[in-house]
Amino acid sequence: MREDRVIELSIVIPCRNERETITATVQEAAAAIVELGIPAEIIVADNASNDGSGDLAASAGARVVHVDSPGYGSALKSGIEAAQGTFVVMGDADGSYDFGESGRLVAAMRDGSALVMGCRFPRWGGAIEKGAMPWSHRNFGNPALSLLARILFPVAIHDVYCGLRGFVKGHYDQLNMEQRDMTFAVEMVVKFSLAGMLVSEVPIRLRKDARIHTRPHLRTLQDGWATLRLLLSYWYQARKGSLVVRCDQ
Repeated sequence: MREDRVIELSIVIPCRNERETITATVQEAAAAIVELGIPAEIIVADNASNDGSGDLAASAGARVVHVDSPGYGSALKSGIEAAQGTFVVMGDADGSYDFGESGRLVAAMRDGSALVMGCRFPRWGGAIEKGAMPWSHRNFGNPALSLLARILFPVAIHDVYCGLRGFVKGHYDQLNMEQRDMTFAVEMVVKFSLAGMLVSEVPIRLRKDARIHTRPHLRTLQDGWATLRLLLSYWYQARKGSLVVRCDQ
């Protein structure tokens, strides 16, 4: 890639011991970039993997950012900080998200959305392959937390934890993201909404996790409880005026 080309899109992929799927994930992201036909880059934020995931990602064509601090949020924060694109699309490395859907996220950002959330739920146009999401997440946890987010904050989204999303990097850079674990995903939604930025959603398809031997990183009870506490804490702080989020339009 010529250095004088302005990068329009950065695809950021957090990775921790994803040897089984990282190569295919990077290749799929690369194919999406070719289809879009825009200057773009792929960044893999390697969160202290010890299975060679980083080397595989680099061999597949990604720029690898090594992250020592543990946590989903830590990996994404470092990957996004390194991103050079005007737009960022983030998605997991486990094969569950189709990066071929990046075009719709980019189109929504070009139309004015600061944050574009994927929505996996069929009720709002998405699709979930059989076995792709645990029953408790699909029917209780995610819908309940998404509903609470809509009640507490000015944001009309229905899948607060969807890992495939896009955002304008210049706006993101002003939000002072703090969370280092899975609550990073929810913090992003809250802060974009509190800043008065346009948050939209597009339907996407969730595929079954392509990993066979690696256990999911999400911890249902711990992460759900952490999300509940974060939503209530940020709502209380915003109401009292101690959490003020501003972002230049």
